[in-house]
Amino acid sequence: MGHEKGHDMGSRVTHNFGMGRPEGYRKAIRLMELADQFSLPVLSFVDTPGAYPGKGAEERGQAEAIARSIQAGLRLQVPSIAVITGEGGSGGAIALAAGNRVVMFEHAIYSVISPEGCASILWRSSDHAKDAAEALRITSAHMKELGVIDAIVAEPLGGAHRDQQTAIADLGDACFKQLQDLQAMGRDALVEDRAQKYLAMGEGAA
Repeated sequence: MGHEKGHDMGSRVTHNFGMGRPEGYRKAIRLMELADQFSLPVLSFVDTPGAYPGKGAEERGQAEAIARSIQAGLRLQVPSIAVITGEGGSGGAIALAAGNRVVMFEHAIYSVISPEGCASILWRSSDHAKDAAEALRITSAHMKELGVIDAIVAEPLGGAHRDQQTAIADLGDACFKQLQDLQAMGRDALVEDRAQKYLAMGEGAA
């Protein structure tokens, strides 16, 4: 399962720029429950600036749907691997990324808020977006250091979009390796492994 952001303006508008609505997160919950029932591993691909913040989404229980999706991810009794392919923004990303293992493309970003949003709050101006990005520590290297992700997938020169087949093959190899490491774990052990991963995040980081 994953986000579809689109590749040009038309497809991005169609897919709401990858911003999930409550119905999307509830669909993800159903998929996770189905995977649990049939003992299928879960792979999720995250590329979103965050959950859709519109009034209608809030009226239909956006926050509750995100929380339930995170809960479903944490309770899975099958191996789960999340991939940050481009942008992982706030709870909208975490709703699909609460896996046993999280891998991230080298040039992807993962943060609680966009640098522009952070700058507008702290400095009242998006001109400080670069300062905000440095403070947020949003890169794959920072995420690995903090224990938020488990592996970084190197990208072809110029980025994954420059050589999609190589990027896809390398990402597949990384996911397969993580899956192999998890296959030997029992159902209860997978839940405990996931819990310990998230409890340990950030420990010892400066």
